[in-house]
Amino acid sequence: MSDHESFYHRDRSWHPPAFTPQYKTSILRSPQYPLLSLDNTISEMTGPVFGHDRLGPLDNDLIRNFAKTGDPIGQRIIVYGRVLDENARPVPGALLEFWQANAGGRYRHKKETYLAALDPNFGGCGRTITDEEGRYWFRTIKPGAYPWPNGINDWRPAHIHFSIFGHAFAQRLITQMYFEGDPMIWQCPIVSTIPDRQAVEQLIAALDRENTLPMDALAYKFDIVLRGRRSTMFENRMEGN
Repeated sequence: MSDHESFYHRDRSWHPPAFTPQYKTSILRSPQYPLLSLDNTISEMTGPVFGHDRLGPLDNDLIRNFAKTGDPIGQRIIVYGRVLDENARPVPGALLEFWQANAGGRYRHKKETYLAALDPNFGGCGRTITDEEGRYWFRTIKPGAYPWPNGINDWRPAHIHFSIFGHAFAQRLITQMYFEGDPMIWQCPIVSTIPDRQAVEQLIAALDRENTLPMDALAYKFDIVLRGRRSTMFENRMEGN
């Protein structure tokens, strides 16, 4: 087997340990016994599947897909990039779902407790499918930071959640994207669980002035590598799954 086709073993030093007490929820989520490697069943790998024809025309436009009386408040941005495998080959047909807080740092969720106001024109979620070159894009409002009950005064930096599906529900990975230049990234207890600074930097979208829309929206580039020696850090692994 050539190196181009070889299988890359997971580099566990690249990912945070499952038990990280500074990130409080990991105390209960981390496994208590040694991990077991289990093969996927045929049903897990072949179904259920998502329908490519079920995406709506505004699913990748978070500025318009929930708007009722006008555009949402906040900095308009475009997020784009590619989904790649361990050998930098494009992954076409992957379903990307994304969700986020609004410009004030509040999620549209019934259990949200942050005092920031809801934006009546912003739902905070969308989805898209990668093209033949593994490319994706969507436009949205830059999310705000928000406090969370981890420590006395812990705040999450601005971020967007990503879920990447293959062609079956068992093929799912979840991660977060941060924004270049945000000093709060390096103060976040969740980020601090990642032992390698380069791994953190792969979660930070680069500001791309070349693809900014003048008088409209800034652009951020965020590529996702599914596995390999320098894969994007996924939350599934952080919690021991």
